[in-house]
Order: sequence, then C-alpha cells, then structure tokens
Amino acid sequence: MGRGAASNHIIDFKNADVLLIIGNNTAENHPVAMKWAMKAKERGARLIVADPRFTRTAAVADIYTPFRSGTDIALIGGLINYILENDLYFKEYIVHYTNAAFLVNPEFKGPGELDGLFSGYDEKTRKYDRATWSFQEDEKGAEKKDPTLQDPQCVFQLLRKHFSRYTIKKVSSITGTPEEKLEEVYMTFAATGKPDRAGTVIYSMGSTQHSVGGGNIMSYAIVQILLGNMGMAGGGLNAMRGEGNAQGSPDNGILYEHLPGYMPTPTASLVDLKAYIKKHTPGTKDPKSINWWVNRDKYIVSYLKSIYGDKATKDNDFGYAWLPRRDEGQDCSDHMAFDEMFKGRIEGCIAWAMNPAVSRANSGKVRKALSKLQWLVSVDLFDNETASFWRGPGMKAEEIKTEVFLLPASSFLEEEGSTTNTGRWVQWNYQVVEPVGGTKPDYEITNELYFRVRRLYEKEGGVSPEPILNLTWNYGEKGPDGKIKKIDIHAVAKEINGYYLEDIYDRTTTPPRLLGKKGELLADFTHLQADGTTSSANWLYSQYYTQKQGRIINMAARRGQADPTGRGLFPEWGWSWPLNRRILYNRASVDLEGNPWDTERAVIKWDAAANKWAGDVPDGSSPPLADEKGRLPFIMMADGVGHIFAPIAGGPFPEHYEPLESPLPENPMSGQRINPASKLHYTKETGFPPENIFRSADPRFPIVATVFRTQEQYQSGSMTRRQPWLLECSPQMFVEMSKELAKEKGIKNGEKVIVSSARAMLWAIAIVTGRFKPFTIEGSTVHQVGLPMHYGWLYPEDGGDSANLLGPWFFDPDVTAPETKAFMVNVSRVPNPDNS
Repeated sequence: MGRGAASNHIIDFKNADVLLIIGNNTAENHPVAMKWAMKAKERGARLIVADPRFTRTAAVADIYTPFRSGTDIALIGGLINYILENDLYFKEYIVHYTNAAFLVNPEFKGPGELDGLFSGYDEKTRKYDRATWSFQEDEKGAEKKDPTLQDPQCVFQLLRKHFSRYTIKKVSSITGTPEEKLEEVYMTFAATGKPDRAGTVIYSMGSTQHSVGGGNIMSYAIVQILLGNMGMAGGGLNAMRGEGNAQGSPDNGILYEHLPGYMPTPTASLVDLKAYIKKHTPGTKDPKSINWWVNRDKYIVSYLKSIYGDKATKDNDFGYAWLPRRDEGQDCSDHMAFDEMFKGRIEGCIAWAMNPAVSRANSGKVRKALSKLQWLVSVDLFDNETASFWRGPGMKAEEIKTEVFLLPASSFLEEEGSTTNTGRWVQWNYQVVEPVGGTKPDYEITNELYFRVRRLYEKEGGVSPEPILNLTWNYGEKGPDGKIKKIDIHAVAKEINGYYLEDIYDRTTTPPRLLGKKGELLADFTHLQADGTTSSANWLYSQYYTQKQGRIINMAARRGQADPTGRGLFPEWGWSWPLNRRILYNRASVDLEGNPWDTERAVIKWDAAANKWAGDVPDGSSPPLADEKGRLPFIMMADGVGHIFAPIAGGPFPEHYEPLESPLPENPMSGQRINPASKLHYTKETGFPPENIFRSADPRFPIVATVFRTQEQYQSGSMTRRQPWLLECSPQMFVEMSKELAKEKGIKNGEKVIVSSARAMLWAIAIVTGRFKPFTIEGSTVHQVGLPMHYGWLYPEDGGDSANLLGPWFFDPDVTAPETKAFMVNVSRVPNPDNS
C-alpha cells in the first residue's frame, strides 16, 4: 500500500526483538529513527547491519555482515532457504493469512528449470507473459488451496524448490560474506518466526536502486511474511525516506503511474470512465476477502469532482476525458523523459526542487539531454548544476540554444503545510519567517504558472483547453482578474480531504442515518460515493482535515502525547494514513479468534462483548477470521492475503542476477547474467548508443563502486554545500577505499586520485580506511569503493563533480529504479605530483 511506504513507523522500532538494517545507514541518514533502534537495543533486541561498508550504523550493531553491492537477493535468498529448511516459519500465519497454500498453474516453471528464466519470457520484448503464473481455480472460480502445504504445485513448495538453490556456500561465493557470518545472521533473524518474537526490516535506496530493486524488496517481504512479522508491533517492512516529504509526494500523485491515492493513471485504451473502473477494479471469488479496491469507482469519481467541481457531471463522465492518458506500457519516469530529451523529442522541462545534473544516474547523459531542450525552468532555493548546466564542464555555451529560467523558491521554514514522514504520519508545519529576497513558496509559484497558462488558453485557445479551463482553483480570495491573490494552504488541505457535495445518508439503516451535510468536510473515505455527491482529491488522506459536530479539525496539527497501548502508537499526534492507522495489516497480528499472537505486544484485540476491535485502528472493522462474518487481513490485496508468490515484472519470486556491470563474467546462479526483464536501452540492430555504454568483467574497470550519502551533506548538495560549517566537515568529493586496495594501488590517504568508469572520469580525495574490506567472490579477490552523491562542479570551486557521472543507464523493470548502487570503476593516482 503506497510505493515505498513503511508498514509500521519509526517509533515502533523500539518494539522489535531483532532489527535488520540493509541498504540504509540509519545512524547517519536517519538519526531520529536510529534513536528508536537504540531503544530496542536497550531492552535486549539484537541489531543486524548488512552493508558493503562498515558504517556508523554498523558500529553499534550486534552483528555486522559485509556483502558485495548488488547481491541482496542472494543474501536474503539464503535466509529464506534457511527458514524453510529448518522449519522456522510461522505455519499457522502463512496457512491462513498468505497465499502459501494456493496452487499454481502446472505449466509454471522457474529459473531452476529454465536456466535463470521464469516461464513466459519473450526475448524480443524483454518481458514476461504471465499466463502460466496464474493460480488454479475450483468450480466456483476461487483459488485452489492445499492447507497442508504438501502439494508440489502449492506456492510454499514452489518457494522451497526455488530457494533450495541458495545454499550458504553458494550465497557466500556470490556475496563475499563468510559462511559463518551468514549462518549467524540467518539464525538470529529467523528466530523471530514465533508468536512471541518480532523482527523488522529497515531499508532505503541502497536496496531499491538496482536493476533488481523490485526483487530485493520482494525478498524482504517474503522473509517477513514467512516469519509472521507483517502487522506485528516491532515487525513490518520499513522504507526509510530520504527527504522530509518523500512519502507525501507519491501519496499525492507525483509519480507518473499514479493519481493521488495510488490510483493508476489512465492509459490510451481506457476510453471512458467505465473502461477505467472495469480495468482497475480487481475481483475476487473468496467471500472472506474485503478486496478494498472494489471501491475504485467511489475514489476516482470523487477525485474528478475535486479537481473539476461543477464542470464534472455524470453526463460528461465526470470529466474523465480531460485527464491525460499514457500510451499502453509507456514509461513516463524522469529517466525515460531524459532519454527522450537526449533524442530531441522533448522541447521543454521544469526541474522542480531537483538537481538531476548531479542526482540522476549517468548524469553526463542528463546534462547533454538538457542541452537539447528549447527551454528549461529550474525551481529551487539556489542556482545549481541543472540551472547552470550550460556553463559546466565540457559544455560549449555558444552552441547551446536552451533558454534557462531560474525561479527562486522559499525554504520549508518560509511556508506552511503538511508533510508525511516515512511512517505515513502526516504532520502540519507552520511558517517560521516570511520568504526573503523575492522568493515564493512552491504553491505560490504554482498559482502564478496556473493563471498565466489559463490566460493564454482563454486568449489564444489551443489544443485540449478543457483540462486547464475546467479546473477548480478555490484556494483563496480572488482579485478583479480572477486570480487568487494568496494561496490559502488550508483550503488546499481541505480539498485533499474532501467534502460532502450533497447530504449523504447511510441507507442500510431504518430510518436512513445522516452521514454528512452538504458543504461539510468529509468524515473519512468510507463515506465516499460514486455518483458525484462527494469529493476528495486523495481518498487515502480523507479524514486528515475533517469536521466533527460542526468543528473543523486539522488532524495533522494535533500534538497529543497520550500512548494508551504503550506501543508508541501515539494516536493523537498528527494523523497517519489510512484512517489514523499506525500499523498496516494489523489484523494479521491476531489469531483466527482475534486474540493477539503476542499478548505482550498487542496491536489490536477483538472485544467480542462490544463487537469491535480495541487498540490501533484495525484494517477493516470486520470480525476476526473464525467468525462467520470474519474477513482476511490483507485488505488491499484482492484475495485478502499476503503475497509470497507475487507476479511483478521481474518474476513471481526474487532471483539473483548480476548487476549490468559486474566483476564476474557469468552469473553463478544461472545462464542469465543480468535481469532479463530489466530496462536495457539496446537493440540487436543498433547495439548500445555511446551514451549508454557499459563494461562488465573488464580488466580496465575491476573495482565495484557504490554511491552513498553522508551525514554532513544532503541530497545533491545544492543547499548544504553553501553552508560553511557543513562544507568544513565534508569539503570535497572523496572516494573511500580499503587499506588493501590503497596498498595495491600505491595510494595514500588524502591524495587526489582519478576514479574512472566506461562513461566518465572524475577526481576525488582518497579516504583510506578499514571500513571497506576486500571480498572473496567465486574464489577471486574483489575490491569495492564508495563515493558520496552530494558534490557538483558549481560550488565550491574545488569541490569536485558528481559521482553519478560514473554510473550506467540501466533500470529495474518494476519502478524504473536506476542501478546507481553497483557498477564497475578503476582508481588510479593522479600522474601530476602537484595534484593539479
């Protein structure tokens, strides 16, 4: 539920018995979250840190396990195999609450049988036909199940078969992790597969930014489902976000594939609202499944009423035709947009609160792409490498025709509004000072752009004016020209929450019960209607700015500190989507009768006398599963259960593939060296264009590299590199390497060196430490280095340039995540002894 959303929240870390931090340096990059991990340690929990580098997080770990970047699936695949082989899974949980018992199509085959492929692969399209990934059905159309888990075609047995190949010896040879360390990690985390134990997995972009990023996260999810850790206090799968509102942005539709509330964006074949609803409303034959997305019609119609108001009527499909539509299968991610820019197919770009000339993979290609635009608008606090790309290294300004506009934005301290943290908690932020130097908040800049574009349509007409001219924009007092004088951000928040557009009644009661009066703020999304009588710009946020007994309540502004359960839920502090629920899928934390698996860490409990749940806001108000009216706990899944077998683009089970650039000429697991479904910009006719070049198992680039964050700088550095006290702490681009590699290369700590890849080279200061150690991979020594992502050529003058110049143009098939965390480089001394 929610791309990258944490199932629990950071305070809940304190409830864990074991914490596995992987792909994240929590102590440096999320120090507040680390506080709660340390609280867990104070009560006896064990902290496992898996990272190629010995970080500040690793320094306080009970178990630190190094592993080669890009081998997460091998590492976690070994853990899955260990859990299955030693019968450490939570059997009652997986039988009743997951698809472990479901019977899969007999035609399905996995990588063990097809040399690294799943059945249905099309080499030409690099995609899978998922027909054989289906489940067997009974005469009523429901999934066939084997609750004994013995049928060879049940998900559980197929999982066992798939991961039996991931032996500790094999995993060690791929990851470089010593066998005894693997066994220690596996034994420690697998011990949480008991009702009275809980383990959490904490990750971030060290896990996602790989060509198998989707598979990495799926592997973590499988572990947590097998051990019964989903829905539990101290459990879950917790993505650590890199910015203050990185969760709130995709929640509210910033990603191309989703409208607000994670509703799919329309595609060309869905010609009307009926077709859209039919396509995106999953069905189920299981009477025990709530199948929450059956409410799709209510959510999409209320969204259309929110953005188009009275212009959206039943007669015009509520304005559905005014929404933009993608071509079928079209990838409109920013990476693909830069690829289109590079090919000269896009005229203009607004880079809003981003610095892609530094932060994006293969940033040299991105900079060239910007030079092919007719115009570029950069909206940021300061000038940065994107706005000034035309005067950067290797650029010939006289040949660049891109017209650049820099719109100065204010900082978060100079504006008001809500942000959503990594645990889905929405909190209201107040303006501290007025914007300085003529800068404007983002919403005021948006207001200016909207009315200028609107006036152009009114004056000149143009193609498809309706999406602009029919928008509602009731966010404050209007001037004589119809323009909003100053945005009332509270009005925006109220629109996100939604309104009753007519009196709404519950007609299942006698007499009908009034739910809400016309004009009032919506109580919550359970009141949304599909007939145009309610509005909500984001169904998921409905209730966050609400109205009770005539009193308007900004739920995000609440600061109550009561914690009645003692579990750190703090239900009166801010508001958490959905419905102020603090732990997702919490009905999986109880047995079939509604009693907590772990009474000492209860999240919810069924009160039979009161006929309701006590504790956290439950995932649906239905009784526990054993009740005649009981429902399955994973309500956002059509079948109501947690997915061990999950048909994502890369395959229904995670499988190890090597990164595009690897020290190994072959994949030790199979004949498929790289992810066969990855987004590889290559054709047999033309090969690789020069800007997408890569070199794997090449003696010229023998060292694995990764990109990471530091505590002293932030993101692309355009804010923090201008702060002298932070710059003093971390002044220049550096490359961290092991003492063994430095000795081999004749490099001394503090020397300026050259780091080169198949795409670029840059200078960096050598930081020689014991935090990296050489790996033994398939019998050979392999070194790894790390570079920070924060530097760019603009400021300071001697600060160096972006580490992302070095990375490849290669992407995960599920969310187009770039492979910035594992690629091949070389490191050499600067030949000129004066380091010039």
